[in-house]
Amino acid sequence: MLANLLREDPSLILATDQYELTMAKAYWKSGMAEREAVFHMFFRSNPFKGGFVVMAGLETLMSMLESFRFSKGDLDYLSTLKDSADNQLFEDEFLAYLDKLRFNCDLYAMEEGTLAFPNEPLVRVQGPILQAQLLESILLNTLNFQSLIATKAARVCMAAQGEPVVDFGLRRAQGIDGAFSASRASYIGGCVGTSNVLAGKALGLPVMGTHAHSWVMAFDDEKSAFEAFHEAMPDNCIFLVDTYGTMQGLQNAIEVGLKMKKAGHHLIGVRLDSGDLAYFSKQARVLLDEAGLEDTKIMGSSDLDEYLIRSLKSQGAKINAWGVGTNLVTGKDEPALTGVYKLSSIRNPEGSDWNHKLKISETKFKTSIPGILDLLRFRDAKGNIRADAITDVFEDSQQVRMIIDPNDHTNRKRLNGGLQAESLLKPIYLRGVRKYTPPPIEKVRERTLEQLSQLDESHKRFENPHIYPVGLSIRVNQFRDEMITREKEHLLASG
Repeated sequence: MLANLLREDPSLILATDQYELTMAKAYWKSGMAEREAVFHMFFRSNPFKGGFVVMAGLETLMSMLESFRFSKGDLDYLSTLKDSADNQLFEDEFLAYLDKLRFNCDLYAMEEGTLAFPNEPLVRVQGPILQAQLLESILLNTLNFQSLIATKAARVCMAAQGEPVVDFGLRRAQGIDGAFSASRASYIGGCVGTSNVLAGKALGLPVMGTHAHSWVMAFDDEKSAFEAFHEAMPDNCIFLVDTYGTMQGLQNAIEVGLKMKKAGHHLIGVRLDSGDLAYFSKQARVLLDEAGLEDTKIMGSSDLDEYLIRSLKSQGAKINAWGVGTNLVTGKDEPALTGVYKLSSIRNPEGSDWNHKLKISETKFKTSIPGILDLLRFRDAKGNIRADAITDVFEDSQQVRMIIDPNDHTNRKRLNGGLQAESLLKPIYLRGVRKYTPPPIEKVRERTLEQLSQLDESHKRFENPHIYPVGLSIRVNQFRDEMITREKEHLLASG
C-alpha cells in the first residue's frame, strides 16, 4: 500500500501528526507563521536500563528534508478534510501558503554514531515557527527509532566481545520500512552485516545468510541437502545443523565439509539455532577440530540478545559468530526511545530579543531547559569522554568549568583545566541550505566503535551502569531557575 502511494506521489511531508498541521494553520491565521523559534530534540532516560544512546537516523532525516514541500496530491487531500461542523478544515488560502512553503530553517545536530545521554540536545532547529513545528513528528519518528536500535546493536556487539554480529531480523521487524531502518541502525551500532538484501542494495551494507530448515526438509536426508547446497554454493556454505538432531547434523556437516576440503573449498561454518547452544557449540568445536576443520566457524542464533550472549560466553560457549533477530530489530525489551521535541525560545522580527520558553512539570525531570542550547563534550588528554555540558550558544565555552545536574542542584561536577571541549551540534542546514555531507555508513559505524572505546567501562555495564556526568552550565542553570521561579509566582498570583 505505502509503496503504491509513494510511486504515485513520493512526498513524505504528510508523515506527520494532524495536530502539527492544525497548529500550522493556527500560526498562519494568527500572523505568527514567520516568527522565529528554536526547538530542541532530547530524550529523558536511557533505554534498556543502560548508560548511553547511539545517535542514528540523521542521514535518513536529511533525505526527507531534501523534498520538504507539499505536493499537489498532498494539498488535494488536505482540502478534503473537515472540521466538526463539516466545514473545510484547511481553507484554500492556507493551502496556497503551504503550496509555496520551502524549508529554510537552521538545523544543528549530533553526527550519527555519537554517544548521547539524557537531557542533551541531539538536534536544534531554528527558523519560522510554522516550519520548525512541522518537523517534529518526522524528526522524532526517524531519530527515536534508529537511535534505539543502534543502541541495542551496540549492547549486543559489546556482549559478543568483538565477535561478528549479523542482523537477522527482517522477518520479525515492524514492516518493510521498520526492517530497513533497523538494518541501517544495527550496522551503525556495530553489526557487521544484515540478512536484509534490500538494505544491502540501498545502503551498501554487507549481506549475509545461511539456509533455512526447509532446505534440509526438501531432501530425503540431511546429508543430501548439505551436498546439494555445496554444489550450488561451493564457497558460501554455512550449514544449519539442527533440523532433526544437532549431533547428527554436525556429523553430516563434517562429512560434507571434508569432501569440500578435498575439492579445494572451505566449509565456512555451521549454525546452531535451537537447544543448549553452550553445550552443542562445545561439542561442535571438538568434532570440527578433530576432523581437521579448525577454520570452520560456529554461528549461534535462536532469540539471542545481549544478556543471553553474555551468559553463553560465561559458560564457555564456542560460538564465534552471532545472528540476532527479533530482540535486536524491535528493541524488544524497550521498544521506544523517550525522545521529545520542545520549544525553547521565540522572537518576533529577526534581530529582536529572544523570549525564552520552558515547560514546567510537577515532575522535575520533565521540566524543559529554556534558551538556545549547545552541547560541549569534554575529553581528557587521551581522548576519553569525561563529561558533557549543556550551555547557551552565546556563552564562552572556555569559561564552562562546572556542570550542575538538571534534576538535582546539589549534584555538581567541577571540570578541571586539562579537559578539552568540543561542540557536538554541527551545522547541517543553514537557512535551508545543506552544509553537511553525511559520511559513508562504514565511517559512521567506526565512529560508534571509537566512541564506545573512549567511554569508561562503568557506563557500559548492563546492570546499574554508572551515570555519565551531564549537566547545565552555571549560566543555563541560573536562568532556568529564575524562569521556574517567575512562572510559579505568576501562577500563584493568577490563582
